[in-house]
Amino acid sequence: MKRIFTDMLGREIEISFPPKRIISVVPSQTELLYDLGLENEVIGITKFCVHPESWFRTKERIGGTKKLNIEKIRSLQPDLIIANKEENEQAQIEELAKEFPVWISDIQTLPQALQMMQVVGLITGTEQKANELVEEIVAGFTKLHKAATSKRVAYFIWYNPWMTVGKDTFISNMIQTIGWQNMFADTTRYPEITLQDLKERNPDLVLLSSEPYPFKEKHVEEIKSVLPNADVRLVDGEMFSWYGSRMKEALAYMSELIR
Repeated sequence: MKRIFTDMLGREIEISFPPKRIISVVPSQTELLYDLGLENEVIGITKFCVHPESWFRTKERIGGTKKLNIEKIRSLQPDLIIANKEENEQAQIEELAKEFPVWISDIQTLPQALQMMQVVGLITGTEQKANELVEEIVAGFTKLHKAATSKRVAYFIWYNPWMTVGKDTFISNMIQTIGWQNMFADTTRYPEITLQDLKERNPDLVLLSSEPYPFKEKHVEEIKSVLPNADVRLVDGEMFSWYGSRMKEALAYMSELIR
């Protein structure tokens, strides 16, 4: 049975419902598909789809999020590809969309992430499970005790050049959701900055993410050399940037971080 669904870019896509051959090209959405119980339906994932580990070891890998193996995807003949506007390359996704149904998410906020989960449940025939997950996450964030003091935060995702997060990112929205301020909320996307810029903003707290760049203690020391009074920490990037069922685990992580 064919059904038409609208993705988060407003594109209408026609899919065979429910889809039986799904490829996910976004790690956080791959984990969501696992939690929706789509073990048999998911036939391909990227090399960065590390959760769950059982899928990472056994599912067919179709390249990286930015460098998809188009030929391998063609050979798998998916009846649905689940992608993301930011994480995948537009040209590759457009090429795939000429041959296969491609549903694209676009996520900058927690409500949009919850909407994505519900719609993915809808298009994969796992609506009830998706709604249960969303309700659990909403309840958790509703009960979350926000930070007592609104710390001024700088969050880094990349080194050489140093790259932080602007206001129109999911990470920035998560920082705000837990009661902190993103010191670079006057910028957009992922601006490159210098340590002199950082020094001038003088944040209370600097968070160095584990992904996409794997920051280490030596980078903490580098920040400390220009901001001796700041609290500088290594953090789990998945907890701040994976907009899917990982948000369940992010709740406990955020509570601990705030405390």
